[in-house]
Amino acid sequence: MTIVILLALSVAAAVAMTTTTTATAAAATASFSIELIHRDSPKSPFYNHSATSVDRSRAAIYRSVHEARRIAARVQRKGGIEPSDAASRVVPDSFEYLMELRVGTPPFSILAIVDTGSDLIWANCVPCTDCYRQTAPLFDPRNSSSYRTLPCDSNLCKALPTIACGAGSSCEYHYAYQDRSNIDGVLGTEDLTFDSSAGSPVVFSNIAFGCNSKSGGSFSSRTAGMAGLGGGPVSLVSQIVPTLDKKYFSYCLVPKSDTQASSKVIFGSAGVVAGSKVTTPMTVEGAFFVLRLEEIIVDGAGSVPVPPSAPGLTTGNIIIDSGTTVNFLPDGVLSSLVQEVSRVVSLPKATDPDGTLPLCFTVTGEADRQKLPFITFKFAGEASVRLSPKTMFMDEVSFAGQMVCLAVADSATPIFGNLAQQNLHVGYDLDIPAVSFASADCTKL
Repeated sequence: MTIVILLALSVAAAVAMTTTTTATAAAATASFSIELIHRDSPKSPFYNHSATSVDRSRAAIYRSVHEARRIAARVQRKGGIEPSDAASRVVPDSFEYLMELRVGTPPFSILAIVDTGSDLIWANCVPCTDCYRQTAPLFDPRNSSSYRTLPCDSNLCKALPTIACGAGSSCEYHYAYQDRSNIDGVLGTEDLTFDSSAGSPVVFSNIAFGCNSKSGGSFSSRTAGMAGLGGGPVSLVSQIVPTLDKKYFSYCLVPKSDTQASSKVIFGSAGVVAGSKVTTPMTVEGAFFVLRLEEIIVDGAGSVPVPPSAPGLTTGNIIIDSGTTVNFLPDGVLSSLVQEVSRVVSLPKATDPDGTLPLCFTVTGEADRQKLPFITFKFAGEASVRLSPKTMFMDEVSFAGQMVCLAVADSATPIFGNLAQQNLHVGYDLDIPAVSFASADCTKL
């Protein structure tokens, strides 16, 4: 799921709970929520006030292509991630969201990239002998009374793809990212603190946390770490959700055109998707949440069947990812979808200047946009998600003027992206496991 972030939390209830050797909350929290801020929001340090909406769309498509390539490379690699290439976990500047983590005791704020396709939570730490230059201060574990290193024979250490035993048998890791960026450090445990509107902060203890001694490549100086929200054992989701009243989290992504409202991710029972919803089985493969897409239906035209399997995926055929903007489908499915959409849209065709999106139309006003069809993604379990033109088409420009393009590109590994998930309340029940969808006004959730 490529969920972007700064924080604000609300806590529903809490009771006392003892700390164990695994991740625990200082209180058994019933639920809490985190405000999500997109990288292109005015609240983000990456906001470019001079960029137009089309500029932002083009950049999002470019990032999506890179994200899709690294996901495809990872899932198609037999046997998972090869030790020599823990590499394809993320392209550092392909992210869509940021998160402000408060790490340690006393809490230290870190602005981190959020990646739903990877696991490790990490930051650059003192002494960082060869780290990329960041504007914020480095985290110093010596100033935190809650920091502990993990031994290399611990289960959390063994969950990392590339490890070694350091001084005192400490767990040392190495990640070489797809764009040749890299990090090296020591895995430990730390407290993570989240603010509560009720007044009392919520503290999660013994969270696996990577402390970098080296980092370099294309990481931005405006970020100081990364927060993995994938399905693997060292992700923020996997470590926090089991301590809550319900093993559940959900999110609701506001339309990117709404720069005043913020998206939200909710952990625990308060995040359960209610009302008129559809539910489909989910599996976890590595760090990815995987669904089974059965067909795509275009209003006024026909349906497009989807092969039951995809290269590298063993239990489903499409990854749901909040960190990738557009959808990705295999070439045969995509060409059939293009054919069905073309049958019902009576607008002049145009060409995507970058050649990424295969079907575009010239539009001259809102009346033309009304000619675009709703498109339904039908998942296993009779879970039909009907998507509006606003979430299936993106604005573009060409030499001929304004145009819109079908927000689907070609990839051997299918991905259900975040544009299609706008104004959907999407819930992940990790007990069943399953994903639920319900239409929502995410500005009011």
